Amino acid sequence: MTVQSIRLFGDPVLVTPANPVTDFDKELRNLVSDLTQTMQAAPGAGLAAPQIGVPLRVFVWDIDDELGHLVNPTLDLSEEMQEGEEGCLSFPNLSFDTPRAFRAVAKGFNMYGDPVVVEGTELLARCLQHETDHLNGVLFIDRMNSEQRKIAMKEIRESDWFGLANQNGFVPKIKISPHNTHGQGL
Repeated sequence: MTVQSIRLFGDPVLVTPANPVTDFDKELRNLVSDLTQTMQAAPGAGLAAPQIGVPLRVFVWDIDDELGHLVNPTLDLSEEMQEGEEGCLSFPNLSFDTPRAFRAVAKGFNMYGDPVVVEGTELLARCLQHETDHLNGVLFIDRMNSEQRKIAMKEIRESDWFGLANQNGFVPKIKISPHNTHGQGL
């Protein structure tokens, strides 16, 4: 398998909801391998298939030296919230405080189609939410309140990489999260 290019903010695939996986085959296992190798080479804590241009509901993570992957995930979130710094491989070298649920229970499947349940708090919970958001076409800056988002967008526009995704004329749009932000976002 191979390390893939990571799509940057501004690429339409990042704001498009991904399709459910229907075939648990060798191609899916290759995708999980590519995602894992790409995440580790970056390096990052998680990576979703849309971030390498594949519009499928699959992501991988590497938290506390534990590698994992999830296909077609759903989330159950705690009411208790956490605030903390969050980054994204599609926003190189930038991180911002982002509100997230303190605890997350993710249900889905492994690459063989077996049911999987992953429970996490703090960093793992943040990663599960962040990567599931990618599968829904939601970016972590969508979770910020308008003041935080304005600051983040200024830093993004000043970054060395910002214009790269826009070379084909796509102008990124910040959208309102379709998920309960517990009063933390707009």
